[in-house]
Amino acid sequence: MKVIASSLRKGNVVEMDGKLYAVLKAENFHPGKGTPTTSVDMRRISDGVKVSERWRTTEMVEKATVDEREYDYLYSDGEGYHFMEPNTYEQLTATEDVVGEDAVFLTEGIKVYLRTFEGVPIALELPQKVVVEITETEPVVKGQTASSSYKPAICSNGLRVMVPPHIGAGTRIVINTDDHSYVERAKD
Repeated sequence: MKVIASSLRKGNVVEMDGKLYAVLKAENFHPGKGTPTTSVDMRRISDGVKVSERWRTTEMVEKATVDEREYDYLYSDGEGYHFMEPNTYEQLTATEDVVGEDAVFLTEGIKVYLRTFEGVPIALELPQKVVVEITETEPVVKGQTASSSYKPAICSNGLRVMVPPHIGAGTRIVINTDDHSYVERAKD
């Protein structure tokens, strides 16, 4: 299926020269002068080699048809990361290459979208937002209440995020999984 390059997102699978590539990062550039472009970092599925490609945003790219289903995360061990399809109870194991830096968000029972090609996991898509607990942060400095001032905090999964001054240790917050940014205080 052909799609325009600017519509590519992390986790999509692209077919080029008869090989499949999983998109790791896609950015659109709109310079003041010249043609807008889409820069894409990809991993070749067959051997794990990373490749960078740049297209004009209006160019057509072949998007591979892969099976995409929701899976529950179970656990990780020496073999990799284990997921279960909630309807069939079929289990899949994804390698470190597929999960990558998204591993910090994997908590038992989290629902993720796994893209598989011929039964092999090739890409993982996390929920847009996840709830984490702040374990450590700096104390509030008196008079530092400007809305633009953020302070560093460490989450229960080890991730560092910038949070508003009123957020303290033990607070549960919602963060965006795309750019690891603070969204809001959790409503639970």
